Amino acid sequence: MPTYFIADLHLSETRPELTELFLRFMREKAPSARAVYILGDLFDFWIGDDEHSELTDTVSRAVRNVAEGGVECFFVHGNRDFLIGGKFARQAGMVLLPEYSVVDLYGTPALICHGDTLCTDDVRYQKFRKTVHQKWLQRLFLMLPLKLRLNIARKIRHTSKHDKQYKAAEIMDVNPKFTSDTIQNYGVSLLIHGHTHREHIHEENAYTRIVLGDWRSDYASILEVDEYGYRFVEL
Repeated sequence: MPTYFIADLHLSETRPELTELFLRFMREKAPSARAVYILGDLFDFWIGDDEHSELTDTVSRAVRNVAEGGVECFFVHGNRDFLIGGKFARQAGMVLLPEYSVVDLYGTPALICHGDTLCTDDVRYQKFRKTVHQKWLQRLFLMLPLKLRLNIARKIRHTSKHDKQYKAAEIMDVNPKFTSDTIQNYGVSLLIHGHTHREHIHEENAYTRIVLGDWRSDYASILEVDEYGYRFVEL
């Protein structure tokens, strides 16, 4: 029974083909898994558990169906859907994990995270992240009317896309030293993360770093791990 890792699907009403890819994954691969880990940015943005749409309900049902079949489903917040809370998690039957977690993968401890915290060279983003992750500010945001929250989220997303056009690629990737230090601090030799959209298995001297890719209309980035190792597989 394999374990699957996915991230950066960025599901939204404007990209129904991505939702269909996710539903295929949940139908065809997830039911035979030991566990499924979603490492953030399942949705393109999230404005609160009180928002209901056909998309959120469809995704919730798909995850719950797999969970009710005996497959453990875990979720790590991404930079787009960090406001997913306990209510939606319970509806979907998935377990919310902290920013960093060490999980046992067939006898090998692995550190998992979304990956945005590793991109320390992007100082502007890290400052923004520190601000929006303040609990009091999140509570205040969630008290606003849904329509206002939606407008704010759209403006933030637009600003983010605009800023990326002027950032060097190296700035938006992980900082090698910080990443190495983080892996060492957790006492592991395997790291799995997403966020950078650069699917690759990096074999370093002291550790292995596996980067999950983003999902596109014609490709789903799925990492499969079992007792024989790890590999990217396709639907």
